[in-house]
Amino acid sequence: MTVDVYKLDGSLAEEKVNLLDEIYAIEPNDHAIYLDVKAYLANQRQGTHKAKERGEVSGGGKKPWRQKGRGGARAGTIRSPLWVGGGTIFGPKPRDYRQKLPQKVKKLARKSALSYKVKDNQLMVVEDFSFEQPKTKEFVKVLNNLKLSGKKILLLTTNYDNVVYKSGRNIPKVQILEASKASTYDILNNQVLVLQKGAVEVIEKNLTNKKEVVENA
Repeated sequence: MTVDVYKLDGSLAEEKVNLLDEIYAIEPNDHAIYLDVKAYLANQRQGTHKAKERGEVSGGGKKPWRQKGRGGARAGTIRSPLWVGGGTIFGPKPRDYRQKLPQKVKKLARKSALSYKVKDNQLMVVEDFSFEQPKTKEFVKVLNNLKLSGKKILLLTTNYDNVVYKSGRNIPKVQILEASKASTYDILNNQVLVLQKGAVEVIEKNLTNKKEVVENA
């Protein structure tokens, strides 16, 4: 399929870009998306939670009172989980939440996410651009020209561009990533996915199994 390429002033460029059907027009696999998003969110967790159990709470060590004869319940330590200030029963412990997925499932999930974006008319391709110096004002001007102001957008750049990143990082609802580092979660977590023209080639290279043919000299 071919889609229009927009200039920074909001007008259409003379050229168009071709989007591979095997990436942008497949039948989305919801389960692959679910697995990839679940793994992504799990991998964001630090897993450093910790609660002190009975043997780790300070104090105690001595039986608070004799076993019988007081008319009350017996007690062996003030560290008991039943007492205020006691240890926690089955409290959380540090653990690793990371999940691994096969590369084929990850690629299928990203293809499905991109296909959903095209299907819902939430994908836009713009010409490659940068600025002379970091200027939020210039980035806002581009968003206004493209009629994206106020919308939650993800801009995928061809390569890491520090000037573009700094220009847009303080704008609410705007996220800027390299095309090669965008996850399924990132692709879906926005209202409009904006691709630089060069980013289309990067995505195609990462999500297809085509190998370059090297001619023998």
